[in-house]
Amino acid sequence: MPISGKVFIATSLDGFIAREDHSIDWLMNQPEDPEDRSFHEFMETVDGLVMGSNSFRTVLGFKQWIYNKPVVVLSKSLSKADIPDWITGDVEISNLDVESLVSSLEARGWSSVYIDGGAVIQSFLKAGYIEEITITKIPVLIGSGIPLFGEIESDIQLELISSKSTGAGFVQTKYKVVGE
Repeated sequence: MPISGKVFIATSLDGFIAREDHSIDWLMNQPEDPEDRSFHEFMETVDGLVMGSNSFRTVLGFKQWIYNKPVVVLSKSLSKADIPDWITGDVEISNLDVESLVSSLEARGWSSVYIDGGAVIQSFLKAGYIEEITITKIPVLIGSGIPLFGEIESDIQLELISSKSTGAGFVQTKYKVVGE
């Protein structure tokens, strides 16, 4: 069975995942919703994560490591030496292209993978490996930044699976990727 790529990401209301400098201070300043377990429930559906180096650097700045699954960081500039000791068993660096990485993950028995980071999401979407996209819209306008989606060669049709609002005022929408 081919690998299923899943996206779970927050954006500002104007569609940015980070500021130009990759800062997500606008997201970190939002109130937490202790009733919202959607991230934890989502994590139970994946075998591991693939993220870009900018996303990796960002999550290293969090108070604690938030992942309990293996993480593959796609990077041509990072090396094993860039992984802090406290997560070396959980994180690996790869410079494989999308097709080769997917083959490698399938060979390890992965069937579902969390794809994180703008460029990585875009490359997996372009290669046809994203099946599900969950976007949590945060009620803040930041004006400019890094968009979730870049240019695409042709339309990609999505089918709405669900949409809900949270107690913190976020709107979370889940889509199935239908195709071009």
